[in-house]
Amino acid sequence: MKHIYKLIYFSCFTVLFWSCEDDMEKTQINPENGIGAVINTPLNNDVFMLNIEETSTNPAITISWEEASYQTPVVISYTVEFAPTGTDFAEPVNATVTTNTFLAMTVSEFNAAVSDVGFVPFSEASLDIRVKSDIGSQNELPIYSEPITVLVTPFTTELPKIAVPGDHQGDWDPPTAPLLAAQEFGATNYEGYVWLDGGHKFIAPDSSGAFEWGNTDWGDDGTNTGKLLEDGEVDIIASPAGHYFIQVDTDALTYSETLYNWGLIGSATPDNWDSDQDMTYDPATETWRITLNLTAEEIKFRANDAWDWAYGDNDADGSLESVAGSANIAVPTAGNYTVVLDLSTPRAYTYTLTLN
Repeated sequence: MKHIYKLIYFSCFTVLFWSCEDDMEKTQINPENGIGAVINTPLNNDVFMLNIEETSTNPAITISWEEASYQTPVVISYTVEFAPTGTDFAEPVNATVTTNTFLAMTVSEFNAAVSDVGFVPFSEASLDIRVKSDIGSQNELPIYSEPITVLVTPFTTELPKIAVPGDHQGDWDPPTAPLLAAQEFGATNYEGYVWLDGGHKFIAPDSSGAFEWGNTDWGDDGTNTGKLLEDGEVDIIASPAGHYFIQVDTDALTYSETLYNWGLIGSATPDNWDSDQDMTYDPATETWRITLNLTAEEIKFRANDAWDWAYGDNDADGSLESVAGSANIAVPTAGNYTVVLDLSTPRAYTYTLTLN
């Protein structure tokens, strides 16, 4: 009897197995029979002007769509793709992958995605948007929505830069050369601190942002009077070697280079406001440093033992402002400090006070 039950059980199991396998074969999904998502918002030709002054977490755009259909209940994954108009999504940027039927993006998120597409900051460009649908392992043929086109003006907080290749590098290598930064996007006045030793030039980035020979570059016009040329130029010569503050205007074709040595001065220092405590330049870290005893009073950074050029800190945040109206830096408590002045990032000069 037990053998009979076993045979009956095995027969039922076999029938059930083949039945399930038949059902699986019947429910294989052919994406060619699917219906793509339909984008509801935004609308064609909607305009988005992203504002650098706006709070970055504010909403910028909501992309919503009607569900795709595969003729049977399945979990659908959606990818929102961005591309420049006219490129047929040859190299799309994926804004998100989601199982929702909407994507809400903040100002910073939308701006970052559009920047990844390659749009020029502060210039209106045409953006194509589409939604790709797929169902995971059966994704040989994804389904795409009809694209829509919107107009977008992105922004950037990245300051334009030029590089300073020269003898100070040893190999005149533009990709690794120190940089100068413009005051703002679209400006042509650049500045920065660079250790110079001998000949050098200024070079602009190419369209991809890379610094390479063959790009626009500038040198001295041969008069050594602070005038630049693009063609027929000669090397600019820095002598003696040292840490120079460089200012360049690529529109006016002018430049200046001033050798600065830095010191610490103030009521917190041993000599009060009467004389500087000389700092030492460290080429390995591109910073000025000093270790000394300070009282719980105030300091500033001063160049060349004079008040012509100095830095304070208006917001007590470690970021420096120039001497005109800048606040003294408070030393929190008396003790032995290592003070570091970092001028290596153009237009973003900082310092640290570390109690030893």
